[in-house]
Amino acid sequence: MSTIQRIALALVIIGAINWGLIGFFQFDLVAAIFGGQNAALARIVYGLVGLSGLYCLTLLFKPTEELSHEPDRSTT
Repeated sequence: MSTIQRIALALVIIGAINWGLIGFFQFDLVAAIFGGQNAALARIVYGLVGLSGLYCLTLLFKPTEELSHEPDRSTT
């Protein structure tokens, strides 16, 4: 997995945790940290999470990588 994929996945996880907190406790962690939903930094975080979600769609359709080596058949 490439670095950009890991960053996108981490942002998607942050977004999922934030939505879970909103759903269960009516608490928006991103807004609480960055000064409200309309604060510029919070809107940037929301935007990055959304873009990361779109990017992670490519991971859904990515073919699985197959191993290119033969299994070891030696008897030990």
